[in-house]
Amino acid sequence: MSNEILWIIFVVLDLTSAVIIYRFFGKIGLFGLIVMSSIVCNIQVVKLVELFGFTATLGNVLYASIFFATDILSEMYGKKEARKGVLLGFVTLMVATLWMQIALFFKPSPYDTMDPALRKIFSIMPRITIASITAYLLSQFHDIWAFHFWKRKTKGKFLWLRNNASTMVSQAIDTVVFTTIAFLGSVNVSTFFSIMLTTYFLKWLVALFDTPFLYLAKRIGLRFKLYDPLEMKLWQEKV
Repeated sequence: MSNEILWIIFVVLDLTSAVIIYRFFGKIGLFGLIVMSSIVCNIQVVKLVELFGFTATLGNVLYASIFFATDILSEMYGKKEARKGVLLGFVTLMVATLWMQIALFFKPSPYDTMDPALRKIFSIMPRITIASITAYLLSQFHDIWAFHFWKRKTKGKFLWLRNNASTMVSQAIDTVVFTTIAFLGSVNVSTFFSIMLTTYFLKWLVALFDTPFLYLAKRIGLRFKLYDPLEMKLWQEKV
């Protein structure tokens, strides 16, 4: 099976699982998804793969799906809950990173075979870490702001517009900030722009894929009343 087909299957499975988890666990399930994706995508990002003729990191699918989860939170629960999800993802990622750094200080048993692999994956590269944290916070908070900006401008209509307009711009911010901090000056100019364009292209594709899933998630949320009607009315009046 080609990487491209596997990547498409991965995207569909990721978004489908997000909708299913939302159906059965509601808002709490979305918080859990953000936490899981924040941690796992930072592990997957160390693997390079060939996709659509480009060399890319593997963490793009799960990272892009964080925007999907925050858009559901924004649509169904308001700006405050979406921000809470972003901060929860940030805090748990920092704590998980700290715990893994402490784990690396332990001397391995003479019978251990996994310590070299763990060190290779979890040893912090300061520039990459700073780039990842900065890009995450800037892009996610912009996504929430832009989502509600377009919701006000369209008077609550055109969910597809606020979903794509907020996510695609936010992912551009994320890509530019991350690649600039992480790679500018350490690679040649052509490689730098190749990394930036490839990363954004894959995130853009996920954003395009997630629009019908967002409509499905909203329909499920309304159908199964996965929200507090009074709370929704109150925050919608503030939009």
